[in-house]
Amino acid sequence: MTYLYVKKTPSFNRKTRLSGPKKKFFAITFFVFGIFLFASAIMPIVQFQLEYSVKFNQILNPLSTKYYNQSSNVLGNISTDFTQLNNWFVVDNQGQQMTIPSPVSPVNNVTYSISIPKLKIDKAIVALGSMDLKKTLVQYPQTALPGQPGNAVIFGHSVLPQFFNPKLYITIFSTLFKLKQGDEILVNYDDIQYKYLVEEMFEVQPTDLSVLEQRFDGKYLTLVTCSPPGTYLRRLIIKSKIVDM
Repeated sequence: MTYLYVKKTPSFNRKTRLSGPKKKFFAITFFVFGIFLFASAIMPIVQFQLEYSVKFNQILNPLSTKYYNQSSNVLGNISTDFTQLNNWFVVDNQGQQMTIPSPVSPVNNVTYSISIPKLKIDKAIVALGSMDLKKTLVQYPQTALPGQPGNAVIFGHSVLPQFFNPKLYITIFSTLFKLKQGDEILVNYDDIQYKYLVEEMFEVQPTDLSVLEQRFDGKYLTLVTCSPPGTYLRRLIIKSKIVDM
């Protein structure tokens, strides 16, 4: 007996086939959603450039050679892990690692808290001797302790402002740019509370280490984060000075 096998053409379920109007609807929906995501990431950066960087006098020309020498793309060097403080300062033109100017004696394994009422940051932990910005704020080694003559320099991570959460260290300094002269920064160190008032706000390039310099004519506190928020192009500097409680 001979058998003949014929390949059967697979049936197509017309119920699963999208009609022309449905295809168009889904295509438009995904396109609009993509534009929304893109705009939600880019617009805060553009707004910051137009509204705040004008005040800081630090708008960069994106076509300049200086700009491209310092960042590989519009977000900065995104291949670098900026949750680790030791990656924040880039090398100089000779390829040498930047060093800390005018250091004071280091004190490691110290923690204390900082509060910024305007930004709803309450008793955030600052660690000296750590480099991990995912876990705490970090005071840069060899800078003065709070309440002492000199300049205590604290670093914090930032992301796009819409993701700001004052309880998450990965986002904690995302709205630092909203501070103004006279705003309070409270520091609790060694069971003593110190109050600092914001004096200056400005931006510097990643190679600029002047913010770490120590001056002993007063008691200062400097906050540092990346700027604009969500990028690594520059550093936002908030300088404050201690006042009597």
